[in-house]
Amino acid sequence: MAVTSTYRLQMRGPASGQAFTFADAEKLVDYLAELGVSHLYLSPILTATEGSGHGYDVTDPTTVSAELGGAEGFARLVASADAAGLGVIVDIVPNHFGVDAPRQNQWWWDLLTHGRQSKYARYFDIDWGVDPDGRILLPVLGSDSDVADLVVDRGQDGAVLRLGDLEFPVSPGTGEGTGPEVHDRQHYKLIGWRNGVCGYRRFFSITSLAGLRQEDREVFDATHVEVRRWFSEGLVDGIRIDHPDGLSDPTGYLEWLRDLTGPQAWIVIEKILAVDEALDPSLPVDGTTGYDALRETGGLFIDPTGRDALTGLTESAGIDYAAIAEEARRLKRQAVTETLASELARLHRAVVAAAGADHDRLPESIAVLLSHVGVYRSDYRALAQVLPVAISETASEHPELSRPLELLTAALSNAEEVGVRLQQLCGAATAKSMEDCLFYRDPRLVSLNEVGGEPEYFGVSAAEFHQRATVRATLWPRAMTTLSTHDTKRGEDVRARIGVLSQVPSLWSELVGGWQRTAPAPDSQTAMFLLQNMFGVWPRDGVVSAELRQRLHAYAEKAIREAALHTTWNDPDTGFEEAVHAWIDTVIDGPVAVEMTALVDRLGPHADSDALGQKLIALTAPGIPDVYQGTELWEDSLVDPDNRREVDYSERRTALDTMTHPKMRVVRAALRLRRERPDTFVSGTYRPVPADGALAEHVVAFLRGEDVLVAVSRWTVRLGDSGWEDTTVALPEGEWIDVLSNAQRRGTVPAGELFAEMSVALLVRADA
Repeated sequence: MAVTSTYRLQMRGPASGQAFTFADAEKLVDYLAELGVSHLYLSPILTATEGSGHGYDVTDPTTVSAELGGAEGFARLVASADAAGLGVIVDIVPNHFGVDAPRQNQWWWDLLTHGRQSKYARYFDIDWGVDPDGRILLPVLGSDSDVADLVVDRGQDGAVLRLGDLEFPVSPGTGEGTGPEVHDRQHYKLIGWRNGVCGYRRFFSITSLAGLRQEDREVFDATHVEVRRWFSEGLVDGIRIDHPDGLSDPTGYLEWLRDLTGPQAWIVIEKILAVDEALDPSLPVDGTTGYDALRETGGLFIDPTGRDALTGLTESAGIDYAAIAEEARRLKRQAVTETLASELARLHRAVVAAAGADHDRLPESIAVLLSHVGVYRSDYRALAQVLPVAISETASEHPELSRPLELLTAALSNAEEVGVRLQQLCGAATAKSMEDCLFYRDPRLVSLNEVGGEPEYFGVSAAEFHQRATVRATLWPRAMTTLSTHDTKRGEDVRARIGVLSQVPSLWSELVGGWQRTAPAPDSQTAMFLLQNMFGVWPRDGVVSAELRQRLHAYAEKAIREAALHTTWNDPDTGFEEAVHAWIDTVIDGPVAVEMTALVDRLGPHADSDALGQKLIALTAPGIPDVYQGTELWEDSLVDPDNRREVDYSERRTALDTMTHPKMRVVRAALRLRRERPDTFVSGTYRPVPADGALAEHVVAFLRGEDVLVAVSRWTVRLGDSGWEDTTVALPEGEWIDVLSNAQRRGTVPAGELFAEMSVALLVRADA
């Protein structure tokens, strides 16, 4: 079944506290068919850690999660979807396994029990050389001394080691004696997590997720048994691949996967592209999961005239925004040397072994080099020049590192492992330094601080957008496009509202200055960051519910710990955190709230306009659009787990029935049009349609194929009382009908007339 659009559903078992199972999804099939999507897009459904709220911590890749309904429940969902004319897409996780509860992961349990002799020893990316005794180092203890508190539990199923809720296997014949004595005989060694050492490759710095060796064909086959069944039995039409950049050989993996699925399967990869990075055209995939499109679409609505004022406001907090690029490089070096010290040490040993020599500044040179690599990994064919350029920049900037860089390049030539581990370290360092740190520090315009974004680029011009859309239509017409995902830092409508601040930077600066005096924050940079997020989710009526208050406090705690300026996850500063929480309550309960409500009321219509504009573009520009669960209506999500909350589908069914909600009108019309005219959208051309007149820059319009024209307004705050003046849009020859308003259009249409009923227009050639 051809994919024209998808609808993302976050699957969760009952133990997560917010169940959404196959049976729940089945109840939505009729609604989603009526909405107009072509495919259900399910988050990971393989067996994961019990109570998982996301499914990315898979513990058994050979079975469908019983918590979700098992293989039978999945089959029923597929059958129901098929009967309604819908297909199914599933998210899979090849890079890592959930090992937080070893007993739940039979492969990991067997590995810990038998060590190198385990059948699964080759399945995991174990660092056998880090421990002098060849044991697997598990950083799960509060401190090394906790080993003294281990006890042996000798049950009917054999002995196990316990410490509180922790449970680990005991190798046969080694269970006699005290807990510490038994522990010393095992194939693993429990150590304190603060040591900065881990005996296996992790997913980024998450020790509960252990890396898999998908470069081994036996491992690939074993971990894709169930995926193979889905395709052989015709249960799914495509798959989304989670973080392939973490693998040893992403290209080789994707080639095996394409062989498994067949040439017609829709495959998209979670590949985060830099602004100047193109997806390697040799990859056997249909494209990325759309973070690049998210940046481009949202960036269109950022007003470039607000850049200087918002930069000035940021610098008033003591931030040198001109040095933001250097700050990004510094954070990446820090991530390599501190957060990912274990991975750096393993790479260091591999370099020494391959080069036959060492240098005391080799780790430093690796960190500095990676800070000059602006992509997640650079070993794709299309990026062959990235690493040499980074080496050149590093040597030029730090000539004293030339010798260790020479050793590194020699090792890269001598040992494939060195290159693989360098690339894996680069991706992890990029994520930890940018998305998980800098994006929580930069308060200039936080709607830009998004996965796949680069905040120093203040928005996206219409010229850039049109050029990138043209390229996507030509090279990647079936790539996924999106505005919201389970990983976005803020929901699409929250970003749209915050983006409006770029149109009123002076007003925002004045208000923030006043608020800082009325309700002084413990830190001005933190306040600037959090105030924008609060504005993004602030209710129109100004009534902050107990639930929203709790959500804001939870978000603030995560944000200030990720920023790591005053407090961190590992070493929380309770004094600072309590001061921030007290400040948030002061904002909510004091005079600041009155002014915040007035601002939201004033700018709300413009935020809605931008939200509709970006939604219509995302649904009609080149690519296959995904509608993240619930985003067919206004949504106010912040970062996960906030964006994975339960969705009120009764409200959405009512909205679909009445068709009075503007966002529902846009979503339903665009999705149905895509389903009716797949050739126009999936394989049709893309052509910009420039507006004319004094305010032409406030219109973005384009033609899909020969029969669909899309036009949206932007920067509407700056339109002022004079309205659209002489601005017009020239339609191609023929009669056109706006499917959103049923208005007939022909020839050159004044913008004021085009956007009279809604701030967006979706026109179809009447005789097509």
